[in-house]
Amino acid sequence: MNTKIAGVEQREVKADRRLQWLKLDMRAYTMIGALVLIWLLFTILNDSFLTPRNLSNLFLQMSVTSVLAIGMVLVIVAGHIDLSVGSIVGLTGGVSAILNVWYDWNTIPVIIIVVALGAVIGLFQGWMVAYRAVPAFIVTLGGMLIYRGILLGISGSQTVAGLSPDFKAIGTAYVTPALGMTLGAVAVLLAIAGMIRKRASRMRYGFQVEPVSVNIIKAIGYTVFILGFVLLMNQYLGIPVPFVFVICIALLFTFIAKSTVFGRHIYAIGGNAEAARLSGIPIKRRLLLVFILCNTLAAIAGLILTARLNAATMNAGNTYELDAIAACVIGGTSLMGGTGTIAGAIIGALVMASLDNGMSIMNLDTYWQFIVKGAILVFAVWMDYYSRQKKKLA
Repeated sequence: MNTKIAGVEQREVKADRRLQWLKLDMRAYTMIGALVLIWLLFTILNDSFLTPRNLSNLFLQMSVTSVLAIGMVLVIVAGHIDLSVGSIVGLTGGVSAILNVWYDWNTIPVIIIVVALGAVIGLFQGWMVAYRAVPAFIVTLGGMLIYRGILLGISGSQTVAGLSPDFKAIGTAYVTPALGMTLGAVAVLLAIAGMIRKRASRMRYGFQVEPVSVNIIKAIGYTVFILGFVLLMNQYLGIPVPFVFVICIALLFTFIAKSTVFGRHIYAIGGNAEAARLSGIPIKRRLLLVFILCNTLAAIAGLILTARLNAATMNAGNTYELDAIAACVIGGTSLMGGTGTIAGAIIGALVMASLDNGMSIMNLDTYWQFIVKGAILVFAVWMDYYSRQKKKLA
């Protein structure tokens, strides 16, 4: 009798653990489900949506927003906002084109100068926010106007086009099929190894772990998804190089956010700044570094966009800050701070790009695109607020 009771209790505990893990992953499952529904809808309305060529263009288009969203996640998690990243994209893209086209600079020096410019802008804005206590909203709103004005001034309000082939490759090149399959295999091994390492680490410290069956399903899912993606891209021209940049940056910043003291401090600051201060966390230095990283990524996004367009235009980067914020919020980052993931922001950027791409294929008027994207952003924020209210009442 006792054995049966013990067996029943053990099964109940396992069931409770599975339910807890499902609750933790529900937001991710919801986002992926929404993305699948969007893709199915556009495929029904236009059968060219899921073709290898269009999907390749889709991942190419989402690259700039993804890079911006990765940096924006850290800023929002820390409890702030950055409205200047779109103008930084335009300014750094303009500087890179001017150096490359007008002054005939080689690609490598241009990249170094432009990335350094992004870091300097982040240093200034972070210093104003962290050490002079000026609200980030005001600092970055002013920056949005200042950097756009500087771009108009240094370019004479004209388009700068005709980039060198090496520069254009940053935004238009593709990985060869053979190299793509190699990268895919490496990505599968890294994903499975990371999952095993995470499980072993949690078990070592006595934390709750997912059931083995869930891990096996995830490993199979990773393998099918990654290799399927590579095979699909290889049916066109291969994986776009800008998307490879996105994956590398996302992996690096995921490591920073989850596995470093700096990352844990950012989440602590966003969750409760006063508690973080009392715990001895150097809040000012952390915020300064957050803005440096965010604006450096904005400069990288400027390079990618300029290379993809083969030109620097005066409107480059307009409203990109809104797309980046929307990608973060759709991906589960809370505007209240303290919550958010890099992977979620990437999924959010893919949702935004899918909507843009699908509505463009359907030849919908531009105003409909703004209406739909705005409605989705409001809905995502409402869902975040609603879920937080439920947690408080629970």
